[in-house]
Amino acid sequence: MKKSLLIFGSILMSTFYANAQETKTTEAAPTSNAEITFDKEVHDFGTIEYAGNGTYEFRFKNTGKEPLIISEAHGSCGCTVPTYPKNVPIKPGQVEYIKVTYDTKRAGAFTKTVTVTSNAKTPSKVITIKGTVSPAPVEEAFPSNGKKENGAIPYEKH
Repeated sequence: MKKSLLIFGSILMSTFYANAQETKTTEAAPTSNAEITFDKEVHDFGTIEYAGNGTYEFRFKNTGKEPLIISEAHGSCGCTVPTYPKNVPIKPGQVEYIKVTYDTKRAGAFTKTVTVTSNAKTPSKVITIKGTVSPAPVEEAFPSNGKKENGAIPYEKH
């Protein structure tokens, strides 16, 4: 009896071992034939006036063979806001735009990115804006009533 249990156990163990050694193949994720191609991926504003126009439209085209769908576009910080065609199929050969707006009420140099996620062969692309915002304008030396802080009227030559 011990001998038959030992043989049965050995056969059972061998079966489990053989099944455990079987290699499982995983299916590769399907590749898309959509492709997003930007005219340019970096825009340099140069110097922008404080509170000036910090908006640029990145032009792109679906250069693939299937509809392109942009699922997300997000800026690297809250001062950079992208606007894009949301979950709308962009046909092969069709041209669209991603508008990026930077808050120009922040003086100094900046480099900000927007990550665009889509169903393209390359599912994630990064576009960049950069430039320098001039310092804020200096306040007038006199209040709007024309008087100095101490109430005196400024000297005028007659």
